[in-house]
Amino acid sequence: MASSPLRLLACGDVEGKFDLLFTRVRAIQKKSGQFDLLLCVGNFFGSTAEAESEWEEYQKGTKKAPIQTCVLGANNQETVKHFQESDGCELAENITYLGRKGLFTGASGLQIAYLSGIESQNEPSPAFGFTAKDTTSLKVALTSNSKFRGVDILLTSPWPKDVWNYGNNPGEVDTRKCGSALVAGLALALKPRYHFAALEGASYERLPYRNHVVLQENAQHVSRFITLASVGNMSKKKYLYAFNIVPLTHMDPAELVKQPLDVTENPYRKSGKDSNKAKQATTIEEEEPITQFFFDLSKQQGKKRPSAGRGDGQHSSPKQPRKPPQPTGPCWFCLASPEVEKHLVVSIGTHCYLALAKGGLTSDHILILPIGHYQSVVELSSEVVEEVAEYKAALKKFLKSKGKRCVLFERNYRSQHLQLQVVPVPLNCCTTDHIKETFITQAEEQQIELLEIPEHSDIKQIVQPGIPYFYVELDTGEKLFHRIKKNFPLQFGREVLASEDILNIPARGDWRECKCSREEEETLAKSFRQDFEPFDFSLTD
Repeated sequence: MASSPLRLLACGDVEGKFDLLFTRVRAIQKKSGQFDLLLCVGNFFGSTAEAESEWEEYQKGTKKAPIQTCVLGANNQETVKHFQESDGCELAENITYLGRKGLFTGASGLQIAYLSGIESQNEPSPAFGFTAKDTTSLKVALTSNSKFRGVDILLTSPWPKDVWNYGNNPGEVDTRKCGSALVAGLALALKPRYHFAALEGASYERLPYRNHVVLQENAQHVSRFITLASVGNMSKKKYLYAFNIVPLTHMDPAELVKQPLDVTENPYRKSGKDSNKAKQATTIEEEEPITQFFFDLSKQQGKKRPSAGRGDGQHSSPKQPRKPPQPTGPCWFCLASPEVEKHLVVSIGTHCYLALAKGGLTSDHILILPIGHYQSVVELSSEVVEEVAEYKAALKKFLKSKGKRCVLFERNYRSQHLQLQVVPVPLNCCTTDHIKETFITQAEEQQIELLEIPEHSDIKQIVQPGIPYFYVELDTGEKLFHRIKKNFPLQFGREVLASEDILNIPARGDWRECKCSREEEETLAKSFRQDFEPFDFSLTD
């Protein structure tokens, strides 16, 4: 039952900025080819005179949407007038209102469940609201079929309550006030492969979550929750999301239920009793430790194994530091290696050292490197991890004193020694959100899926040693991760930071084009060493 993937776009609150949205869509289609459908969640219409004027041109046919567009209904009284038919209707050429609630099934077999409006406690609900009766009837209508496995897409305007449980932090959104419990219940029942929402002015892509209980239920597909910002927002937050999807009904069952490495528990699932929940968690931990990615920061990390002798372990011998692995051949970055260009070294700690990047993007582009031979962060011993964190903190303070923020990235692909690249970006150059958005946008353009992972999580929680990956850490602690499965552009991290959107030095995207003489390198290293000295903890030991 092979089927070609559909190419879809999802959009956040349009708020009457139709020209801006459709101009952007045309540009995307010109660059990347035609898409099949545009799905809009949140407030499609605006309440300003300008928004009304723009809409009239689409209503009259003077202007036309460049793609078949499906929208949800009103979320406020001001825009109810645009949605006269509760069962949906064509609002303008290529623009369709789906209706209050229901299931849209395309000719391709794609199934889109939708629920318009915001949660209401009143019965009957206002024209821009929904109640428990609405969500219950939708759940019953779809799940009563014994062959029901889920839907491809769920569209709602409000977020589901507690969607961030077990997952990455949604950032500036107030989680105490955000979210609808009814939408959460709907998402739990319908098991959408993609769930889109808006209204909060935020761009947030939650880690994928399971729709089954490990070891107790058969494996099911994962769900991805994505919320998008408003069109043309001043913070340049992401408001369009492009993705490919093969309808669930046409997918190979084994392919459908594959679990990504960063999958989490279902945020909406609650067991009847706390004791059952604890028992279930224990069972899962004991029987499947490798695949647990809960990012539970309340747990104590790095517990010691009990001694094989006496239970109290008082007479166990002191733990010896683990000797780092040795390279199998010449290594340019092992500090004891004759291949190391030691004139670039600017600080040496107990387990790590700092060196200027050869052919750096900027004069203060720094590498954090382990003294011993480790291929990636995932393989580092605990004492090396601690010192890496110290160097990161010291560099962050140092660069802040210079009016800069630092962006850190690692490419564990076609490299034999860990190199943590620390690239300074002037504070007045762009915001952290803009840097993050640029990484994600340029990754999408190259078919690279950058996933946001919890700020305080450990990379070791989502990838095992030996697995290639690319990883970015922003100065806010936000992290982006990509598991490399095949070819990956070696200069991707540099090219993004060098691009016009950030440092605006695109010619320096390749380090080989940025080499300078040894004398110049020595001068740069000496200058950095002197400037960094007040922040260098290794000098105070």
